[in-house]
Amino acid sequence: MSSSWLDDVKWDDKGLVPVIAQEQGTGDVLMFAWMNRDALALTAERGQAVYWSRSRAKLWHKGEESGHFQQVHAIRLDCDNDVVLLAVTQLGHDPGIACHTGRHSCFFQKLQDGVWTTTAPILKDPHKIYE
Repeated sequence: MSSSWLDDVKWDDKGLVPVIAQEQGTGDVLMFAWMNRDALALTAERGQAVYWSRSRAKLWHKGEESGHFQQVHAIRLDCDNDVVLLAVTQLGHDPGIACHTGRHSCFFQKLQDGVWTTTAPILKDPHKIYE
């Protein structure tokens, strides 16, 4: 596969693009992360999500430590070419766990009456995920 499609992405000044992972079946937004050119190319090649970890400054194959891999069904680019949307199936646990806190989605806090309220249960103790 030619990699010229990567040139259409508007990378930021650090060579990154924001990425949203959305669950294929439910439409739930699971997480937000970043990709560099290599991560996006590997994601397309492998059919599994590979991100760029800014905190570790390295490629991060989602699930490499937790076993909670993301099978990628579609890669979409927004109208400005500066945000990537992945349609994924979250693997490794039923229901899927995308968040390092052991929850289905990273977006488990909701603003209610001026207070952030947890709206989703922990599906698996994160200490047991990363043993």
